[in-house]
Order: sequence, then structure tokens, then C-alpha cells
Amino acid sequence: MILADLGADVIKVERPGSGDETRGWGPPFDQTGQSAYFLSVNRNKKSVVADLSIRSDRDLVLRLIADADVVLENFLPGALRRLGIDSDVQLRKIPSLVWCTISGFGEDSSRPGYDFVIQAESGWMSITGEADGPPMKVGVALADVIAGKDAAIAIIAAVAERAAGTLADSRRKIVISLEASSVAALVNVAQNVLVSGEDAKRWGNAHPNLVPYQLFEAADRPFVIAVGSDGQWQQCAKALGLTALAADTAVSTNAGRVANRERLVGAIEVRTRKNNAQHWIDRLSSANVPCGLVRSVQEALTGTKSNALTGVPPSVPGDVRMPPPRLDEHGDAIRKLGWRAFTP
Repeated sequence: MILADLGADVIKVERPGSGDETRGWGPPFDQTGQSAYFLSVNRNKKSVVADLSIRSDRDLVLRLIADADVVLENFLPGALRRLGIDSDVQLRKIPSLVWCTISGFGEDSSRPGYDFVIQAESGWMSITGEADGPPMKVGVALADVIAGKDAAIAIIAAVAERAAGTLADSRRKIVISLEASSVAALVNVAQNVLVSGEDAKRWGNAHPNLVPYQLFEAADRPFVIAVGSDGQWQQCAKALGLTALAADTAVSTNAGRVANRERLVGAIEVRTRKNNAQHWIDRLSSANVPCGLVRSVQEALTGTKSNALTGVPPSVPGDVRMPPPRLDEHGDAIRKLGWRAFTP
């Protein structure tokens, strides 16, 4: 969908009958029976069904591949080859083709990859949740999202290299796994472990390396303060009216604030409960201290151009040209015209 938002012509090949599994991942469903889950990631595509065990359908897909810039697939290792479509053969036959495979655990594993399993095995759940609570998944299928973005970046890089005439054969086949993308996305948490030799733990809404960088309760609702520098800390303490802490040299540096986390956070917690969240947001924002209300999803969507059919607007500079397709909606045109089905 990212590539389509950027202007690519995308044909989604689905199984006959049920199509993409996420078409049934509901409720909620819209008035036409399409699941919200499917609608969220399938705009700007055309749909055709194909049963790869049938020669005529397989030939259709091979014809589409022959004229494609990029193939993106997420079959289990070996499954597509057994159905008569071999990525290595296609790459040899079509020198300009870029092929991207997304899997759960890489080319050497036949394990199906689902976001929840990946979040468990990549370490994410072990660091998410309250310190004294159970491991917790992130509220969005973020492993899927990150892997998709990694795939889009790698594909765009390969297409750019091809246009420049510098694309090596070894870079024409891209392998993305949810596991590798998720482990890489541990970023600073992973580096903390590598540097310290100590395993990461759950911090709830706090941060292992920064203080104050967490959720606080105001008189009416929760909000967050995210101090990232010593200068911001001075402004934060003054905006909260904590003049003694602002002058306390023991907490003037981030390392000092981390060492005195309990004392400092406790003082802020007592202070923030004395006024409404918006009062503190106004004061902190005036002092250029990063902060924000904890908004609901409905609140976060307010003011955006989101809608129930095409979802949240592209996060990249792109356009919404087509709503998500009904199953095989463009099948007749694609079977007859191939990629010319996109020609106005």
C-alpha cells in the first residue's frame, strides 16, 4: 500500500473464494461486508483471483510477472516453487525484475509468522507492560507494519539502483522477515543490553535512560512529559513550579536524574495532581518542554482526513486514488489487459 500510495500500479493476487484472509478478520465490517482490518491496508490496489494449481491461472500470474517491475510475495518457503513459480527462475528470465519475499522467520524457516508470535519472540513483549506486570504486546500489529515499511524501503532502493544502472544481481532478490525487522527495531533497548551485558526489563510508561520521561496523572486525565536534555529539565522544573528541584545540582544532569528517579518522579507526581492536564500542557509547552495529552484513537483521528473506506491518509507524500478492492473486482480487466488495466 505504501508503494501504491506513492504512485505504483499494484495488482493484488488473491485465492479464489475467500481471498486475502484479512477480509474475514472482523467485526467490524463495513456496509458492503468488508472488514475494517482489510480496508486499513489495501487501498490503491486492483484485485484478481488466481488458483496457482490451475495452469491457466498460473500462466496469468506469470504473464503479470513478466511485465512487472517488482514481485512481492509472502508464501512459506518452497510453497510458491511447488506451485510452479520459482523466483530464481523468474529473476534469470527477466533481468530487470526485483523480487521481494516477506516471511515470519526467514527463508530457512517454515514457521508461519503472525505479529503476536513475533512480538513474543523478538523481545518486545518482555519490555512492554508495567514493571511488576506480565509481558504485554503492543496495541498495534507493529511487527507487521515495520516489516512492511522495511520491504517498501528496500524495494524503492532496488528500483532506484536499477534506474541508475547500478543494481547488482545479488540485490534483486530481497528477503524481509518479521523477526529480523522486529529485532532490529529494538534499537536503543538492544544497545543497552549489548553495552551493559544486562537484560532489558519492563518500565511501564517510564524510560530506562531518561528522567522525567513518562506518564503523569493530572487532576482530570493523564498526560506525558518527555524531557530529553538538561536544558529542557530546567524549563520543566520551573514550569511545574518545582524551584528547589530546578536548583538541585544532584539532578541537573540526566545521569543524576536517573540515579534519583524515585525522588524526582515522586515530586512531579504530587505536583501534577494539583491541576488539570491542559493547565500543565499549556505551561510546559510555553517553556518548550515536550509533553502531550493521552488521547483516545477517536481523539487522535479528529481533524485528519481519515474515512471509513480508505482509512488514515498516507504517511508518505502520496495520494488515495482507489478504495480497497472487492475480491476479484478487476479480474476481468486484468485477465484481458494485464497491466494495461491501469490505463485510463
